[in-house]
Amino acid sequence: MTSSDRTDPLAAARQLLVDGFSRIEEGVPAVVDGLSAQDLLWRPDASANHVAWLLWHLTRQQDSQVAALGEHEQAWDAGSFADRFDLPYDDAAHGYGMSTEDVGAFPATDPALFVDYQHATFAATKDFVSRVTADDLERVIDHDWDPPVTVASRIVSVMDDAAKHLGQAEYLRGLVQRRET
Repeated sequence: MTSSDRTDPLAAARQLLVDGFSRIEEGVPAVVDGLSAQDLLWRPDASANHVAWLLWHLTRQQDSQVAALGEHEQAWDAGSFADRFDLPYDDAAHGYGMSTEDVGAFPATDPALFVDYQHATFAATKDFVSRVTADDLERVIDHDWDPPVTVASRIVSVMDDAAKHLGQAEYLRGLVQRRET
């Protein structure tokens, strides 16, 4: 952060948002490192999520929500990730409200694909938050809540959701590794 960024609250906010989302981007490769496609699908019980679904969902929700906020194409579409993942879901699906059966239907996938998708999503997210204006951040996008949801609060919500799911995936990675010993 430059000295002028420290005196410009908007520049500081942008930098914090980029930093927060970069931690998600850095975490995804660390989770998949050394895991096989089958390891990514391991579930501690029949109703639990697995690493693959959690990484897909955290990236998918980030991608779809940030694209809507920034009014740009989703990385999911721009990078042909729907075709590359070849999931048994509607291409618009992002995981919200899915059943345990839906999670179980997630196919084995190359671990590198999760990294590629997160990199593309982060690039679009970074571009959006790097140019967001103060007016953008204050804009109300959902009046059905008290207080109403602004772009700023939605961005924080997206980051929070991604961070929580990344933590879950990190924990499951540890369980996968421990089951082999």
